[in-house]
Amino acid sequence: MTSALVVIDMLNSYEHEDAEVLMRSVREVLPSIASLIERAKDEDVRLIYVNDNYGAWNQGRAELVERVTAGPARDLIEPIVPAADTDFVTKARHSAFYETPLEYLLRQGGIERVVLTGQVTEQCILYSALDAYIRHFEVAVPSDAVAAIRPELHDAALTMMELNMAAEVAPSTDIRLS
Repeated sequence: MTSALVVIDMLNSYEHEDAEVLMRSVREVLPSIASLIERAKDEDVRLIYVNDNYGAWNQGRAELVERVTAGPARDLIEPIVPAADTDFVTKARHSAFYETPLEYLLRQGGIERVVLTGQVTEQCILYSALDAYIRHFEVAVPSDAVAAIRPELHDAALTMMELNMAAEVAPSTDIRLS
């Protein structure tokens, strides 16, 4: 089964109400996310970044990276900045699929399974997992490679994905990429 690693909303300016809490969570999971990205590259697994553009519709990946690395959490972004040749999809809402070309990219690539990593577990990861599931993709979520704002909702979201969406939820080292 062909998989893709989908990195969700990791290019973040962290200039919002819950930023401090989220930044602490990202610091904890960033090594696992970076490791998954490196594994995907090493194993020649499709790597796709899907990121909110924060309403800047006239900007692309380069401008977004420049803007968020100028913010208060450069150290959380630099280790995972997508290479220029990495697939990059802009989104406006919570789900990586909602009104984006993500499904098209996956289908064109023969992808049957998505591994979702990034932030926020109880929001964008959960909604993207549901949208992947209803589109008949298998879903995997590395529990130590998704950041949350509220730990109790993080745990609940992982349980919901596992039970309601048949998602594989496991530590990143146990998640198969290829």
